[in-house]
Amino acid sequence: MNTVIFVRHGETEMAGRFCGHTDPDLNQAGRLQVAHVAKEVANLGVQRILSSDLLRTSQTAAAIGERAGLKTELTHDLRELYFGQWEGLSWQEIEERFPQEAARWLAEFPLWTAPGGEEYAAFTARVDAAITPLLLGTQNQTIAVVIHRGVMSYALTKFFGFSEEQAWKRTAPYGSVVIATVGRCD
Repeated sequence: MNTVIFVRHGETEMAGRFCGHTDPDLNQAGRLQVAHVAKEVANLGVQRILSSDLLRTSQTAAAIGERAGLKTELTHDLRELYFGQWEGLSWQEIEERFPQEAARWLAEFPLWTAPGGEEYAAFTARVDAAITPLLLGTQNQTIAVVIHRGVMSYALTKFFGFSEEQAWKRTAPYGSVVIATVGRCD
């Protein structure tokens, strides 16, 4: 059975803002988080590294790969949900600029999409397409998957039995690591 090590990228200057497909660099705190995470994850016997193609995740994955002696496989399918007109805004700014849409988002998410944003069903379909082969692929492989909070939270609930609340809590810190195999999570 494959072991999947989910890693949330390090912090960026956009912390606290909707940062789906926006592509910021890691900030100083993020680089420090990544140094710690790279050491931790590389010591877990990683044999493969898969990452979202955005800068904050690819930088995190590259640090792990450098320590583990592995190249990173980048994929668009592991990107965060695209938030359309909300990209780069804080929740307070969204409520001020888009009060009706913000209220509707709170009441109807995931059935309602941010203005100009990606539909949640499209997001989950592309994440499923990226994660499912990892669970069905080569047996006894340890795979690091470097992703975004929304992707990580969704994957933990869909494939590993976490409640939404558990997944959201476990993925909160930048640089968080969750080790999972089918039927077991650490």
